[in-house]
Amino acid sequence: MYESKHQALAPRSVFIRRMLWNLFIACLLLTFCLSIGILGYHFTGDIPWIDSLHNASMILSGMGPVVEIKSVGGKVFSSFYALFSGIAFITNIGIVLAPMAHRLYHRLHVEEEN
Repeated sequence: MYESKHQALAPRSVFIRRMLWNLFIACLLLTFCLSIGILGYHFTGDIPWIDSLHNASMILSGMGPVVEIKSVGGKVFSSFYALFSGIAFITNIGIVLAPMAHRLYHRLHVEEEN
């Protein structure tokens, strides 16, 4: 006879704890990525700190640059940071949505067995 080896759906408190943990990890990753942008714009583009923060935030969120970059090093950094930011953004979406997708798939699988 077939014996189910799958676990029951985790309690809501476990799910919420997983969501909070993943949000924390996503915030750490965003902070790290933002720091790279701030430092890069400041040192390669010779941009003041506050403008570096503003530009890095806008690029990381997908809004686009706000500061005109004149140096070659700054333009090269800006190009790579824009590509990096797209990947970081997609990765963060995956980190935040992973517990929800896991719970949905688990719920569908548990209902299918019953």
